Amino acid sequence: MTRVRKYHLALIGVAALILVMSLVRVVSGETDITSSGTFAAALLLAVPIGLAGLGGLWAERAGVVNIGLEGMMVLGTWFAGWAGYQWGPVAALAAGLIGGALGGLLHAIATVTFGVDHIISGVAINLLGPGITRFLSEVLYKEGTPAAEAGAGITTSPAITGQTWTPSLPVFSDGPDLLGKLESTHWFLLSDVAGIVRGLTHEINILVLLAVLLLPLTYFVLWRTSFGLRLRSAGENPWAAESLGVNVYLIKYIAVVASGALAGLGGVFLVFVSTKYVEGQTAGRGFIGLAAMIFGNWRPGGLAAGAALFGYADGLQLRSSTAVTTFFLFGAVLLLIYVGLQVRRLMTNDLAGQETKRYTLMAAAVLGAVILFWLWLTVDKLPNEFVFITPHVLTLLVLLVASQRLRMPKADGVVYRRGEQH
Repeated sequence: MTRVRKYHLALIGVAALILVMSLVRVVSGETDITSSGTFAAALLLAVPIGLAGLGGLWAERAGVVNIGLEGMMVLGTWFAGWAGYQWGPVAALAAGLIGGALGGLLHAIATVTFGVDHIISGVAINLLGPGITRFLSEVLYKEGTPAAEAGAGITTSPAITGQTWTPSLPVFSDGPDLLGKLESTHWFLLSDVAGIVRGLTHEINILVLLAVLLLPLTYFVLWRTSFGLRLRSAGENPWAAESLGVNVYLIKYIAVVASGALAGLGGVFLVFVSTKYVEGQTAGRGFIGLAAMIFGNWRPGGLAAGAALFGYADGLQLRSSTAVTTFFLFGAVLLLIYVGLQVRRLMTNDLAGQETKRYTLMAAAVLGAVILFWLWLTVDKLPNEFVFITPHVLTLLVLLVASQRLRMPKADGVVYRRGEQH
């Protein structure tokens, strides 16, 4: 029953969010808020973040902090670009997975076998990733090599040969573009739903489908199988797991290598989108993926929500610099909804004994809503520098709010040694 209630609450939350977005779109007149173009861009931007965060989830559920996701993504991009221009997309996919997995293996050797501090090892991989790929580019893409003749440079690989599959999901996108026509009417709610559905189903990359499927698969493996139970026990209390016969070292190795492979898959996606490897194309997505995982409380569902949020913020600022100001109005509406929910709980005595604290939070929320509404009315357009950093600012704000309710695995980051009880 608890799972059913949570599932229903999630659906109600999504419906309420779409309703608020539609209301903000009508009030502000910014059609890009719920346009299919914005959501298509958001999907492309959210996938690599989600895959990196999924990699972090696997490692940290096994008790290994992995801030080296960015470096592993870089390795995935380079190996995908190198293999893709020679043998096509399938080779790019395999090579990117292997490249990221090698980064994960290096992290596992340092942290699990030699007991190196997890943060130090992650930072080292973030430094090694770009350094190794630059060295390989200078060796393999220099003038006079076949790669250079095919269009490579020191900072870029030749384009991937062959075509990447970009299907449209059946029913929604086959035949006449009914969703596109309904979106163009700009009717309240109906056109918004049509734009969102069209953006999420029309001409999507094959890796998008794979990434979406990996979320429920990860949940099933980690929360519904004996292997997942062993892996999570290694992250909560490895010594208790050891006493029950679990090979904690092996579990941690598997988890961290899988973590690197998933981060590498995120790098492959970036290469598929741009059709080649370009130095620096990860652009900090590994770190944002880590933030999305933390925002999601080390769970696949929350991680998906975090990646979607950051992807949407990035997609909106790319589509329309003026539409970014609607975040002020959107934030004001959400704060007022929060105040309304708190008033309802006070009236039903759900917060008995916490009235003073709640009144303070409600007052702060009302003040914040007033300030945000005033900013929306007075600011016509943000400077380009602020527009560009919108996703990163949003990342910090969300983590600041979410940090009040987080619970990381108890043994996350703890150096494990067999037989040494803590």
